[in-house]
Amino acid sequence: MRPIYLDNNATTRLDPIVLGAMLPFFTESFGNASSKHAFGAAASDAVRAARRQVGELIGAASDGELIFTSSGTEADNAALLSALETQSGRDEIVVSQVEHPAVLALCQELERSGRARIHRIPVDAVGALDVEAYRRALGPRVACVSLMWANNETGVVFPIERYATLAHEAGALFHTDAVQAAGKVAIGVARTHIDFLSLSAHKLHGPKGIGALYARKGVPFAPLLRGGRQERGRRAGTENVPAIAGFGKAAELAAKALREDMPRVAALRDSLERRIVSRIEGARFVGDRGSRVPNTLMVAFEYLESDPILVALDRCGIAASSGSACASGSMGPSHVLRAMKVPYTAAHGAVRFSLSRETTAADIDRVAEALPEIINKLRLPALAVQPRLGRTAVRGGAA
Repeated sequence: MRPIYLDNNATTRLDPIVLGAMLPFFTESFGNASSKHAFGAAASDAVRAARRQVGELIGAASDGELIFTSSGTEADNAALLSALETQSGRDEIVVSQVEHPAVLALCQELERSGRARIHRIPVDAVGALDVEAYRRALGPRVACVSLMWANNETGVVFPIERYATLAHEAGALFHTDAVQAAGKVAIGVARTHIDFLSLSAHKLHGPKGIGALYARKGVPFAPLLRGGRQERGRRAGTENVPAIAGFGKAAELAAKALREDMPRVAALRDSLERRIVSRIEGARFVGDRGSRVPNTLMVAFEYLESDPILVALDRCGIAASSGSACASGSMGPSHVLRAMKVPYTAAHGAVRFSLSRETTAADIDRVAEALPEIINKLRLPALAVQPRLGRTAVRGGAA
């Protein structure tokens, strides 16, 4: 049977059309985009076209507001470090407790080294930000607010435009990690108070190793990487032209899919959710049904751990995840589930299904048929020891 891939929040399959757009820049058009001969001109034209394509995906007012980076992580780091360096007299950063590790790990290091004070805003049981706590944190020393547009584990969407306005009213810059939102929800940065926005190509059927940072025109920017005049002096290093060309094509396809495919993907996601919750006792939906990206579903299974579930799914040819691929291998529930206060008995058994425009109804049918049997088999050994389970999650079918 055809393998089923439902881990698209970790990475997506490279679209063959995107690969086709990249190949010439590995072969005949191999020039350096900074060179002044014909080979360089072809590369430079490709970078310019990709900048326009990515800018159109997020509704940027100018192509020049896009800086190509090596990843969404680099874009996140560049935005926050630039804000600290350029905002005189401001040494505080506001984040949520459910941000991606690319933001939280940097903030932890800034705090440890004494370079910044960090305000971590809590969320409620469905993953929505505590707005009053956010307002209280917006003091006169806040250099930057960094709030993700869509959560990579639960798919919960923050009302980013509103939060950006509040940040500006306090005199702070505003950054959003939109890695999981781009291509899934409409983004129009030109009409917002967003100063910085991070993107990553491999989340929307583009190549790995290429990202972008939107930096609003007129906002002070201090480069993270220095040493050359590439990216208009904002990011030194020879441009990765094949990857940039692929990112551009992926952004163009994603903009089209946003209109044509995302409603269908949302319907498939909802169908899977209904079938899991109705057929499996103790299956708990995690997130906010009223505010989430169309492709993401997280379900927690009480008194089980996610690893045995994922192994069993993989044996059936189904790929899913327990949450963030950047935090995989860690013991215990993710920081996102802890922040949402998902009960301990369920948090260990959280599984994330993330769809893409390539997901079919037949894929969803197979998952909905296979999963109840998997969960029942894992739970059978637990039934005999149920009185002594208490708050201990079932590990691999045994207490």
